[in-house]
Amino acid sequence: MPRRPQPLRVAIDTGGTFTDCVWKDATGRLRMLKVFSTPTDPSQAIVEALRKIDHEGEFVILHGTTVGTNTLLERTGARTALVTTAGFEDAIEIGRQARPKLYDFFFDRIEPLVPKDRRFGIEERTASDGEILTSPSPTDLKSLASRVAAKQPQAIAISLLFSFSNPKNELAIAKALKPLGVPISISHQILPEFREYERTSTVVINAYLQPVMRNYLENLQRRAEQLCRERPVEYRVERSFSAAQSVHKNVKALAPKAVVRIFVMQSSGGITALASAAREPVRTVLSGPAGGVVGAAASARRSGFERIIAFDMGGTSTDVSLVEDAITTASHAEVVGLPIGVPMLDIHTVGAGGGSLARFDAAGVLRVGPESAGADPGPICYGRGTQPTVTDANLLLGRLQPARFLGGDFTLDLDRTRRVTGEWLKQQASPLTLEKFAAGVVRVVNATMEKAIRVVSIERGRDPRDFALVAFGGAGGLHACALAEALCIPHVIVPALPGALSALGILVSDVVKDYSRTVLWPVTGKLPAAQLDREFAALQKQATKDFHQEAWEGRVHYRAGVDIRYRGQGFELTLPFTKNLLKEFQQEHQRRYGYAHPAREVELVTLRLRALVKPPRLKATKGHVGTAALGRSSRAKFGAPCTIQAPVFFDGKKLHTAIYLREALQPGKKYSGPAIITEYSATTVIPADKRFHLDPAANLIVTIR
Repeated sequence: MPRRPQPLRVAIDTGGTFTDCVWKDATGRLRMLKVFSTPTDPSQAIVEALRKIDHEGEFVILHGTTVGTNTLLERTGARTALVTTAGFEDAIEIGRQARPKLYDFFFDRIEPLVPKDRRFGIEERTASDGEILTSPSPTDLKSLASRVAAKQPQAIAISLLFSFSNPKNELAIAKALKPLGVPISISHQILPEFREYERTSTVVINAYLQPVMRNYLENLQRRAEQLCRERPVEYRVERSFSAAQSVHKNVKALAPKAVVRIFVMQSSGGITALASAAREPVRTVLSGPAGGVVGAAASARRSGFERIIAFDMGGTSTDVSLVEDAITTASHAEVVGLPIGVPMLDIHTVGAGGGSLARFDAAGVLRVGPESAGADPGPICYGRGTQPTVTDANLLLGRLQPARFLGGDFTLDLDRTRRVTGEWLKQQASPLTLEKFAAGVVRVVNATMEKAIRVVSIERGRDPRDFALVAFGGAGGLHACALAEALCIPHVIVPALPGALSALGILVSDVVKDYSRTVLWPVTGKLPAAQLDREFAALQKQATKDFHQEAWEGRVHYRAGVDIRYRGQGFELTLPFTKNLLKEFQQEHQRRYGYAHPAREVELVTLRLRALVKPPRLKATKGHVGTAALGRSSRAKFGAPCTIQAPVFFDGKKLHTAIYLREALQPGKKYSGPAIITEYSATTVIPADKRFHLDPAANLIVTIR
């Protein structure tokens, strides 16, 4: 009997314009493929990409998805009902008293996802120490089920006061509502922490996304199943949402037929089983951007850079994140103005991408974004768009080479771009030439992205001069050097496979599960070691159970953390749990805020545990990186020579510029700008006075200062 091929692990990141795939082939070589996204049904693009990958065996799909983010942005989630403690129905609308715009009298607050008529209170009360003071009566539960059913919800969120201390009342309500037959999200399972507003918001978002995410994943499975039927090898798609198979499990231990298994990237920077993603979609809201941060940190580390600013410029947005030595997560964040309390990588997003639309406002001022052309119709140069975008501006300036886009698989239409943009400028009654207009678009979008980088660095007490800028995404390399120059950042790193680095990050991400529990323990003198050991042991026990149920194999690593503050403070610092926690808290408080009070009483607020399993080791040296998809060689396609000269606009001046194929660069050799580096997934622009080289890790290093 012939030996069955090993499972092929394919990481897929769906974005606004392109869907990116990265995998390691049988020779150990990293491969990449980009296809146009299908916004109305992202699973269609994924399956089209898989169809182009030549593999007769099992697929393991590691998926970074924008479904959760887009659903929140577009407000297209499920019709959700909220059940909470009587008297707290409006907490989700009242929110916190922090005013986002202090002097804006016309500022409109974000409307809650659940309107007032679908918020239900029930007579119950749990004390802060977990004592049940009032339980909902059978009559109240029956009445509640009837009232909720009358609103015909598609999902239900339950969030009671102090349920994290004792979930008895929440479980009783969930049992009473179960006959309604819709997904139910329960706060003590999603986020067992204090602060009822943030906890309620998180569980509401989970309920709001749950039917959408479940339908999407089921649709992806159906499409994958259809693809499998087209293959010569007999496949089976793992259809169960109640369990998942491990990517590490031996092939012989699986079912006799081959399997397509799907896993999902979380906002915290780790992958999880399909079942978990369907049950807790709130943990996937920043799924794709999280993969980019993981990939940026891993790539920079191979070149000896530990402190980086990850700069991911895609088709619709730009994501920036600061990494100091190790990737850290934030326990609370806001997405489209809505608080989310689950662990997420600290990522700041702005509406600036290659597809961002240019326009003139009522005062005649040039604006760029946040509106985007997306994948449909896309930029003008793609053949269907009618309004200028950042991509069109870069093409007009000569920074994009029409015949070298996507390795020559797709030719940008320069003639159409010049004609349509010229007609659009006449309609706007603008006196600008095409080149001046394009240069203005680039300057405006650069200003937006520069501000975003300042938010994660300067505004948080970090000096950008101490970091390297890791530029990726399809458009990152086009703008990185200008941003680094403006912020005095000394080096720009353009990793191997820059246009698909988020997918590469997903490929190398750990399997991660996060757990937390609010305790609110005052501490005087020394830590309550016995209590801490007991609580962390309970969290580890739950983690072990969850990993076993999902059939993950491999050693489980644990990282304990604590949210800690001075007694009476409103916010906490999250620190790794060590024996020197109290001393380290004083030091971090001094560093973060400029002062400390060693004699003041400290409070342990929330205990956190991260459990993770390492993925198979992935080497990515020069010999293991394939920058052309599916074995096609750009060198062969374009022929010799691989370097040409072309006119490119820099700061209003037209300069004769060397156009290099990235795969033709000699490792270690020093080059000088002005230069354009083209490759399958991205283009990098290097100004006249900058030097660059390809290092042993296959990363392009540009010296700015």
